Amino acid sequence: MTEKERVYYERRAPEYDDWYLGTGLFAARVRPGWHEELEALLVFLRALRLRSVLDVACGTGFLTQHMTGHVVGLDQSPGMLRIARERVPGGCVLQGDALHLPFGSRAFECLMAGHFYGHLDQGMRERFLAEAYRVAERILIIDAAWRDEVHAEEVQERVLLDGSRHRVYKRYFRPAQLAEELGAARVVHAGQWFVAVMA
Repeated sequence: MTEKERVYYERRAPEYDDWYLGTGLFAARVRPGWHEELEALLVFLRALRLRSVLDVACGTGFLTQHMTGHVVGLDQSPGMLRIARERVPGGCVLQGDALHLPFGSRAFECLMAGHFYGHLDQGMRERFLAEAYRVAERILIIDAAWRDEVHAEEVQERVLLDGSRHRVYKRYFRPAQLAEELGAARVVHAGQWFVAVMA
């Protein structure tokens, strides 16, 4: 992750959940079915019965808090982690690099990454997946669904509440495409807004 990207996510931490909740700068966005689909995704996460989970790029812990078992959240942003620690009081939240995971082989039953994989370029994707398959028995990737009104791959300009502007690389996925990239993966959620696959 570049220094500019680090600055962006640190500045975004206090308003990150606005994207999920449809508040702040996202209040005016028209997203039919968003809240219902988000709830369906959370129901799926709550129903998983796992011994241990590593949530990579956990952000504020918005998804992490719904996981069961021994939960570890990892993120590079101190601001994100401050919020995540409050949400996952029974788990462990650590600062670290998603491309160099500080864990031994098969340390977790499942590695989850929510809205992280879609920000990785080809080289980063390869490094991340190698690390993910090293530390976990299974991988759960949740990301943004490819819709007609967005490009499958683009560099976006994102504006924060403080008025600062940031450029972010972003990919959107069709369920089968994401499953194929992960290899031998099955689609566990295929919606208008979210895609989730487990390998």
